[in-house]
Amino acid sequence: MDQLAPTAQYSPYLFFSAQEWSKFRADTPLTLTEDEISRLRSLNDPVDLDEVRRIYLSMSRLLSAHVEASQLLAAQRRVFFNGKTTTKTPFIIGIAGSVAVGKSTTARVLKDLLARWPSSPKVDLVTTDGFLLPNEVLRRENLMERKGFPESYDVGALLRFLAQIKSGQQDVQAPLYSHLTYDVVPGAYTTIDRPDILIFEGINVLQPGNLPKDGKIVPFLSDFFDFSIYIDADEKLIHDWYIARFMRLRDTAFRNPDSFFHRYSQLSEGAAQAIAEGLWMNINLKNLRENILPTRPRADLILRKGADHLIEEVALRKL
Repeated sequence: MDQLAPTAQYSPYLFFSAQEWSKFRADTPLTLTEDEISRLRSLNDPVDLDEVRRIYLSMSRLLSAHVEASQLLAAQRRVFFNGKTTTKTPFIIGIAGSVAVGKSTTARVLKDLLARWPSSPKVDLVTTDGFLLPNEVLRRENLMERKGFPESYDVGALLRFLAQIKSGQQDVQAPLYSHLTYDVVPGAYTTIDRPDILIFEGINVLQPGNLPKDGKIVPFLSDFFDFSIYIDADEKLIHDWYIARFMRLRDTAFRNPDSFFHRYSQLSEGAAQAIAEGLWMNINLKNLRENILPTRPRADLILRKGADHLIEEVALRKL
């Protein structure tokens, strides 16, 4: 992550090897089993109990400190306002990074770890996939090959959802997405009811918008985050993971006749490989370079993965 640290003196981050980072777990207990980790990890993601011990327990301890500090500040504000502000404010964690880099696994493992703190907080997880514009709209707007780019999302719905969550509203609905049909599920929602912690995961959640010249308030998704995480890796590694995942899906999920990508399961291995390379080069690599990677310096915590898909370096923003 040399780009983030032109000199140690001026970098906004503190850098740790995975081994150095693991020492910060202190007495944080391991509350997950190997079977549970197996259920939580995504396709081709090798995270196991050793990785949870090395990386996630220290993350859990750090986030616990941030949540407690946030709750203390909220209590102090209630005193300051003579008890007039009593609405529960959820702590929101944003997780960003490229496709195929392991965001979903990180989000799910964190969710289960945080929910098992001694205080038993209510932890929910929402992804931005459900806020993509429906395929019908994307086709009409000629955006199908820009799916996952900032303009392919219903930004207004994203902002309304986070605003409602942050204001402590009850029963806030988040739309659901089907990776089988590669589309938003019409009329299907998950209901989020005043969690203590919300994990909000998506490739572009740290993306800023254009600032207005007239000084009007224009909120960004990250304005609602109390803490943000970016999952990082070399471009070549992400490419390899994406291709490997595509080829694995070709032999599994794509074989379902209802799959949007079923046609790829009928291709030869070479033809399918060529399709995967084209999708990477023309869509995912462009999105990574133009939109996702530029948001990395905005994160509070950066988890950098090595060739084995495991985290080898951690960068934590200085206070």
